[in-house]
Amino acid sequence: MLFCGLDLHSNNCFVVVSDDADKVVYSKRLPNDLAAIRDALSPYQHELFGVVVESTYNWYWLVDGLMAAGYSLHLANTTAIKQYDGLKHRGDESDARHLAHILRLGLLPEGHIMPQPIRAVRDLARKRMQLVQQRTTQLVAIQTCLMQQTGETVAANDIKRLTCSLVDALALEPGTAVGIKANLFVLQAINVGWI
Repeated sequence: MLFCGLDLHSNNCFVVVSDDADKVVYSKRLPNDLAAIRDALSPYQHELFGVVVESTYNWYWLVDGLMAAGYSLHLANTTAIKQYDGLKHRGDESDARHLAHILRLGLLPEGHIMPQPIRAVRDLARKRMQLVQQRTTQLVAIQTCLMQQTGETVAANDIKRLTCSLVDALALEPGTAVGIKANLFVLQAINVGWI
């Protein structure tokens, strides 16, 4: 039986295939090209127990493509793998070899591979959460700046009703007013379509 680990990066990946004794039978850096990766793995496909891919920001295309080609995919939860604590020191080949090794041992902490049809809904929910957090950041920045300049606490609802002309009416130092307006523009842009 064979085991494959892929250390995935933005424009390339390191592919390692190893056997039951952790002997490496294939090891190569490949471009992030699905056809090239499938071609490299095809001689081993029928003996492969599984392929481990790091859960990085760009895994969808690779996992989906290899699953469509009939491979058994596993998504590594890199934050739960001891080797990934702190900085990685060994290199890409070592990381790919380690992924194959812990898959063989049955110790791979896995992330969930969300089915393609519902992935967009999850990603949209994540985007909304990001924008809500950004909105809060803008509110707090305006609140803090006004408190620093006036000594008064301004309620979040009052900040939501703030306009550029109201900021001008506060007679703040020009640089401070521009900063508040910048926060206000971002806040209003987020409010228009998302909240």
